[in-house]
Order: sequence, then C-alpha cells, then structure tokens
Amino acid sequence: MQPRKNIALVAHDNRKHELLEWAKFNRSLLAQHTLCSTGTTGAVLEQGLSIDIIKLRSGPLGGDQQIGAKISQGELDFLIFFWDPLSPQPHDTDVKALLRIATVWNIPVACNRASADFMISLPLMAQDYRRLVPDYEHPGLQLLPARLVPIGHESDPPF
Repeated sequence: MQPRKNIALVAHDNRKHELLEWAKFNRSLLAQHTLCSTGTTGAVLEQGLSIDIIKLRSGPLGGDQQIGAKISQGELDFLIFFWDPLSPQPHDTDVKALLRIATVWNIPVACNRASADFMISLPLMAQDYRRLVPDYEHPGLQLLPARLVPIGHESDPPF
C-alpha cells in the first residue's frame, strides 16, 4: 500500500450521521486519500465534507457488491463500514458477502467509530505497507504481497 490509500466508506441508514460526524472530525486525514463510497452514503459525505468521493450505486442496488469487486480486484486498501447490526437490512446477504470478501483479501475493516479511530490514527496510514494476501491459486496458500491498482484504472487482475 502506498502512503495515499484507497478507502471505501459505507454506512447503513441508521449510521450515516455517525459516519459523517466521524469523517468531519477526520476530514484533514481523509482528504489525503482517495475515497469511494456507496451512492447515498457518498452523497451525504461529499456534501458534508466538501471532498470529492467516487460514488458507486446505493448499497441495496449493488453498491456493496461493487465495493466487494474493488476489493477483489486490488483497488481498495481499507473498508470503513458503519453497519447496523440491530436493524434487519433488505440486502443483508450483500453485507455479509462484503465483509467476507474483505476478510478473504486481508483488507482492514472498521465497523464502528472506535475501530475507525484506531485505524486512521495509526502511523501506518502515512507509510507504505506490505499487505499480504493468500495465494488461492496454489496449494499451501502461501502469503503474497498485494498489488494495488488505482481506483478507476483498468488493468489485469492483480492476483
């Protein structure tokens, strides 16, 4: 990972305000990175922060799956997902799939304000970091360094 990270910001409806407040508090740090988000959350954040955010579809309309695809294609370094574990979601299977794919590809995930605070304030945020990912194509599942591509750039799959 380069010092400029590719960060996905996602929040369920009941947590959008909390994510916005967190993002306002961390605006200067977030502005140093490339941000993408699901549609509705991205619109809320972009308006509240006056920072450009790459907006995908709304979560229930495929945005969670788009974020997952970016993870599997090596286009994201972090997932900050303020999800609501107490409210049923119509796209709950997509949420579980997103959290699963982040784990499969060894992407750091913050699911609440405390974990997001710790993650964004670590010295590694401003440094190169060699994230290792399992080699799913070969027996033994050895760990390999991840190859990230910038968001929005077409390339061969990095893994």
